[in-house]
Amino acid sequence: MPSRRVGPPLTIAADHSYAARLTEAGPPDEPVRSVERWTLDGPEPYAVRLPLGRPERAGADVLPLSDGRVLIRRQVAAGRHTFSLLYPTGHGTGERALGSLECPELALLPPSPDGISVFALLPGERSTGVWLVAGGAYGPELVADVPGRCSGGAWLDREGRLLAVDRQMPGGGPVKAVVVDLERDGEVTPLLQIAPDSNDRLLTADADSGLLLVRSDAPGQDRLGWGVQGSCLPVRFPECLRTQDTVLTPFAVQPGQMLMPESCAVALRVDGAAGSWVGLWRPAGRRLHQFAAPGGWLAGTGFWTREGVLHLPYSREDTPCAVALMEAPVDGPRPVAASGTDTSATAPASGVCKPVPLGQAPLIGRTAPG
Repeated sequence: MPSRRVGPPLTIAADHSYAARLTEAGPPDEPVRSVERWTLDGPEPYAVRLPLGRPERAGADVLPLSDGRVLIRRQVAAGRHTFSLLYPTGHGTGERALGSLECPELALLPPSPDGISVFALLPGERSTGVWLVAGGAYGPELVADVPGRCSGGAWLDREGRLLAVDRQMPGGGPVKAVVVDLERDGEVTPLLQIAPDSNDRLLTADADSGLLLVRSDAPGQDRLGWGVQGSCLPVRFPECLRTQDTVLTPFAVQPGQMLMPESCAVALRVDGAAGSWVGLWRPAGRRLHQFAAPGGWLAGTGFWTREGVLHLPYSREDTPCAVALMEAPVDGPRPVAASGTDTSATAPASGVCKPVPLGQAPLIGRTAPG
């Protein structure tokens, strides 16, 4: 039976070795949900189902670890969430229970850079708890309590110490990205302060180059911008990322470009009336290149190699697990090859760097690349 994607399309491990998703099979009125793990670090990608004796409930979250296990979060009752690790065995699927949390809201953070830890945000009335839900010694563990309501989440270093979140303080006010130091009792420092009353959110970050992709309404409307962690230069808002009929969302940044943030290739999901496709842009460039995604692309997922090759996972009935590869030359994208059967895609860690708030951007008379 062909599978249908539910929930997030695919979550990729921090080192790109594995990925995981929740799939559905069977009739629409009685779907059977199960976890599917993809192996991405071999010569060809392949998928392994991790079924248990019962189907998974709708709304479960899955997140792969770098050792091949898959964390699953299930909401088993109103306000009660359980966590388990799933892994293939010779007789089917093994499961290790990790404990549970009682909370009305919970959001898993992106895969931790260490590959084995999983964190979650638990917003409360006046603060947000950062919980370690996998990788600890005794089940879920509170590691930080951040004043205000936090959302989002991006890692700023390769050690899994500096976590950036978007925070709104109790009583309202603008949303500002801040940094939570998990090794200093959750010490909070500002990251984005573009204008006093602007909403400044961090969308993604690259630990090697320090490149930050942000969304802010400081220019008068929500715009995509970029800055560099620890830089004294302002956030810049390129004109080529200002669109009228589409929505741009960055999902992958080329790693390994130390001290060269302007050269990083950035992949963006482009959503419009015709569907979703892929955009390619570099801070040093003045153009957003747009090209068709492979059929069955798990939209908004993918990763770059250090050499500048974009991997786009896709799944369709004739090819349930595959990855299309696309190179990113300076003058625009071109197809290279595909892992699987599709060939139709067309047109080192550094030490911990203390974040410095990015200053107020000059919103008029800019000469930055755009």
